Formats: sequence, C-alpha cells, structure tokens
Amino acid sequence: MKRLRNTSGFSLLEIIVVVFILSILAAIVAPKIIGRTDDAKIAEAKVQIKNFETALKLFKIDNGFYPDTQQGLEALIEKPTIGQIPKRYREGGYLEQKKIPLDPWGNPYIYISPGLHGDFDIISYGADGKEGGEGKNADIKNWDLQ
Repeated sequence: MKRLRNTSGFSLLEIIVVVFILSILAAIVAPKIIGRTDDAKIAEAKVQIKNFETALKLFKIDNGFYPDTQQGLEALIEKPTIGQIPKRYREGGYLEQKKIPLDPWGNPYIYISPGLHGDFDIISYGADGKEGGEGKNADIKNWDLQ
C-alpha cells in the first residue's frame, strides 16, 4: 500500500517569496504613511484651536467677556481667581477634558487676549516650537483658520 506524503505547510522558497513581496510593499507604502504624520498633527492642532474658540465663545456668552492673557486658557477649565472674575461661570468649565491639552508636538498653546488679530489670538508654533517657520514648522494661528 502506498502511503501519501503529508504535503501541508509551506516550503522555504514560498516563505522567502512572501517575505520579499511584503518587504517591497513596506518599502513603497511606509514613506507615504510616515510623511502623513506631520499632516495629521497639523490637522489635530487646527481642531484643538477650533475647540478652544468654541469654548471661549461660550465663556463670553455666559460672562460677557473673554478671559485675559493672564487668566489664559486655564479659565476654560477652572474659574479664574485673578483679573476680572466671571459672575456666571459654568459649573464644570467649558472643556470636556479637565485639562488644557498641549499642541500635538508637546508645546503649550499661546493665548493672547485681547488679541492683535481679533478678540483673542491662539497660536501653536508648530513642530519646531519656535515662532515662524515653514511646512511642518509653520505657526498655526486661529485667525488663519477662518
């Protein structure tokens, strides 16, 4: 009686071919994905700035003024104790998270009120954390998002 040879599994050559094909795909796709992380961080900073703007407008509706520079964005999560004190501060603050997030590069947002470009200015200095720059290092400013 003839025994059938167990042919399940992959040969070494088949595994090498699959690994080679996956390596080629990774070499093509990886640079495109890696280059997109900067775009994603820029988009995230823009969304956070828009969220601050919305919260600041709600603060003004309740209290009749925007927090000043000294009170900062922290006035959105905790009732200010310096400067003009809000009389109708919303219990729980104006942001769902109970902390002011850093920009996507780990730097604090710059808040100026009254602003040079409106009632308030909100700025992220981008990837380099310094004023000015181009590309991923460019400043993201609320007055440019309109």
